[in-house]
Amino acid sequence: MNLPNLITIFRILMVPLTVWLIISHAFMLAFAVFLIASLSDGVDGYLARRFDWKTELGAYLDPLADKALLVSIFVALGILSAIPAWLVILVVTRDVLIVGAVILSWLLAKPMAMQPLLVSKVNTVAQIGFAGIALLVLGSKFNPEPMLTLGAIVVSILTAGSGVLYMRQWLHHMANGKAEGPKH
Repeated sequence: MNLPNLITIFRILMVPLTVWLIISHAFMLAFAVFLIASLSDGVDGYLARRFDWKTELGAYLDPLADKALLVSIFVALGILSAIPAWLVILVVTRDVLIVGAVILSWLLAKPMAMQPLLVSKVNTVAQIGFAGIALLVLGSKFNPEPMLTLGAIVVSILTAGSGVLYMRQWLHHMANGKAEGPKH
């Protein structure tokens, strides 16, 4: 087990703690744990690239950790009505469709290597920023409604756009045995 993988596992273990803090209304603590989890994502990626500590396990764990953290936080914030329900549904649906498509391709003996698209990376950053702002707003009782509305719109556009692009790649792969389009 290498250091980036241990950091990623630590991030996965922070998911239930963050959700518990959110549902306990300890929003500033939830924000702090979420911030640490978010920063650990950059740290593990940097270490893996910088020292060539990339592993096959890490290639699967890292996106799993991202999805677990973001989906869990979006659902918890949605349950508290801190963010719009339609946005929670969009974020969760996109991730379920992507994971389901990958599993289906494996089951049909057409495994597809998932390469993150640039729009997906931007989407992840936007989702992290939006969730962080929502937690900060809840913890500080500050109400920047226009900023949250704008954030929800940006996240929804990026989430839908990246979902459509992933589905396009998947459909092309399933029809032709390879993914179509750029891998960035």
